[in-house]
Amino acid sequence: MKIRPLGDRVLVEPKKEGEVSKGGIIIPDSAKEKPQEGKVIAIGTGKRDEKGNMIPFNVKIGDTVLMPKYGGTEVKLNDKEYQIVREEDILGVID
Repeated sequence: MKIRPLGDRVLVEPKKEGEVSKGGIIIPDSAKEKPQEGKVIAIGTGKRDEKGNMIPFNVKIGDTVLMPKYGGTEVKLNDKEYQIVREEDILGVID
């Protein structure tokens, strides 16, 4: 099964955080912060301006991006978790 985002949406695979803290304390899932970094897996069809021209994406497949802690839509596909966010909600690209 595959998913293809529409419009100006981007499919991001969040970066996995470690299970154990630096001090060796095991952190339960409920206390973990949501990941802020992720890898772009797919991009949508694009957005149009007022004149009908396509606005090019600023991100591309394979980019590592910085996302807001909360936002977007969480999706589980083939036992992997993804997040669909609007491109305008992406905070930046990490080089």
